[in-house]
Amino acid sequence: MSVVAADRPPIRQRVQRAAASSAAKGAADTDIRLVARSIAQAAVEVLAGTRPLVQLSGSLDPDCYVALQHRAALTRKHAARSKGNPQPHLSPMVRSVRACSISESICEASIVVAEEGRCRAVAMRLERTDGVWQVTALEIG
Repeated sequence: MSVVAADRPPIRQRVQRAAASSAAKGAADTDIRLVARSIAQAAVEVLAGTRPLVQLSGSLDPDCYVALQHRAALTRKHAARSKGNPQPHLSPMVRSVRACSISESICEASIVVAEEGRCRAVAMRLERTDGVWQVTALEIG
């Protein structure tokens, strides 16, 4: 004899709903990781001098934009003074991305970027405004 509660859907429907909601959450996490990956890759390429900073203007808030612009200028100035390699960062590549959701519209991400001679850490805070993710804090180690 089986007893079925009138107000509860069968187990199969509950499992399918739970799987669908976890898949949607996984898709959202993947989305923010892809955004963080592309912004981190672009930011390190800006420091390397292989990408123009203006390409990140829509992804960075004004304070982060100015800070990255200043750091890129210092990096170029240091590279010009040193007698070694004129291009300080060669072929940076994102190795891993970890994202943590703070709220529906705020996420934080940590990224590991490998270069020829070393690995560096990138940390960022992303906030979604009008459906667009924008970096409001950026630290590159």
